Amino acid sequence: QVQLQESGPGLVKPSQTLSLTCSVSGGSITRTYYYWSWIRQPPGKGLEWMGAIAYSGSTYYSPFLKSRTSIARDTSKNQFTLQLSSVTPEDTAVYYCARSGVNPTLVRDTTTRGLYDTWGQGTQVTVSS
Repeated sequence: QVQLQESGPGLVKPSQTLSLTCSVSGGSITRTYYYWSWIRQPPGKGLEWMGAIAYSGSTYYSPFLKSRTSIARDTSKNQFTLQLSSVTPEDTAVYYCARSGVNPTLVRDTTTRGLYDTWGQGTQVTVSS
């Protein structure tokens, strides 16, 4: 059974870079044909898909966040990471990592919960000075 666990600082200062790690157990992040996404939910708002890294290592980003987002992986640790630069208080959210068997960019609604078969528990990140 695959399990995902997010980790990282809970508080980030404005203009800094937010860095999170998703540790995967029970299955390899290189297994075909899975995609590993970062999704966030700001307080009082809906889910927002940020981007994904594929089993192949290819990366995909939301056009709204692409200029500030970087997703990478460490296959030796079976982890993938998120970096979001130049954060503002509007980036305050619960951040989730999730797995899908479909490329999220090929689906009309990337935030459909049913698209993802496994989720991490989520981690709260607050952007504040």
